[in-house]
Amino acid sequence: MTRAGKTRRWLQDHRRDVFVKRAAQEGYRSRAAYKLAEIDDRDSIFVPGQVVVDLGAAPGGWSQLAAARTRPGGRVVAMDRLAMEPLPGVEFIRGDFHQGETLARLEALLAGRTVDLVLSDMAPNISGIRASDQARAMALAELALDFADTHLVAGGTFLVKVFQGADYPAFLAAMKRRCRDTKVRKPEASKRKSAEHYLLGRGFGV
Repeated sequence: MTRAGKTRRWLQDHRRDVFVKRAAQEGYRSRAAYKLAEIDDRDSIFVPGQVVVDLGAAPGGWSQLAAARTRPGGRVVAMDRLAMEPLPGVEFIRGDFHQGETLARLEALLAGRTVDLVLSDMAPNISGIRASDQARAMALAELALDFADTHLVAGGTFLVKVFQGADYPAFLAAMKRRCRDTKVRKPEASKRKSAEHYLLGRGFGV
């Protein structure tokens, strides 16, 4: 199939997607909000008053849900290399997380405050080369884990998107070393044909 044909098929599937339609009806920025909502409904990761960092936030579906579910008193700091329209209760930094400048801006905004919950839905631009895409996705997950190591409060929670690949077992083992409990989650809103799933670490660093 040509690239144009693949694009047309993707657009057709996207328009038929029940979660895309539901997001439009309920006012969420993206269908991804339902992945996070399902995890929270099952695992209760949000608490009013939390400080939350959302890595790879654009277009804002996760930040939108996090801001709503940490009220009253919550704070959501979001980061993405893509632009994101403002959201009530969300502080946004645009930048590439690979770059030290972006991390420095994020740390300046936190001003030494530890974080209760780190979310990472970061994903690379897909090249179509499976091994390369998986390696780049895992590199982003490792950056998010490094951030959690430095900024997550003892006993905090870490949720990260991962893809199965050669580096996955080592990353899962690293999560288990850091967390009292690590669960694998594949929300209903994740497309069945997608290799993505989420690792949820509770009791980080204790």
